Amino acid sequence: MSETTVPVTRTAASAAAPVIAKSSTSRGRRARIALRTLQVVLALFYVIASALPKLIAHPSAAEGFDKMGWGSAGMYTIGALELAGGIALLIPVLQSVAAVALSGLMVGAFVVQLTYFDGENAATPLILIVPLALIAWARRRHNEDLLRLVRRRA
Repeated sequence: MSETTVPVTRTAASAAAPVIAKSSTSRGRRARIALRTLQVVLALFYVIASALPKLIAHPSAAEGFDKMGWGSAGMYTIGALELAGGIALLIPVLQSVAAVALSGLMVGAFVVQLTYFDGENAATPLILIVPLALIAWARRRHNEDLLRLVRRRA
């Protein structure tokens, strides 16, 4: 080997680390900051703009759930799921799972928008799925950590 080459060895810990987190370049650092910022913005959206009106039974939320025939039980359930998902987006071991779960919730919201509201705001859930999918993919290595924690508890 020449003096300028360095042998590369991978340990089990480094193989499990997400690609975005491994980069020490300024580009990698900017990507980590951008991803974390996206997570915080989405978490704030889900907690404040989406879950809160449902959990406080704001008239605009209650009206929509009454129109669907789901009533307050459906409204509180969806609000609690959005609140849990928004908080979980900020917890490292739950980030990927939360993004997948919220994506599933958004698929349901899309179907509801088409079915009950004539597609009036159907684009919103589809738009939200894009950054959620990015978070789920970028943080996918955390799923191994979560699985280890669950197995340890079982």
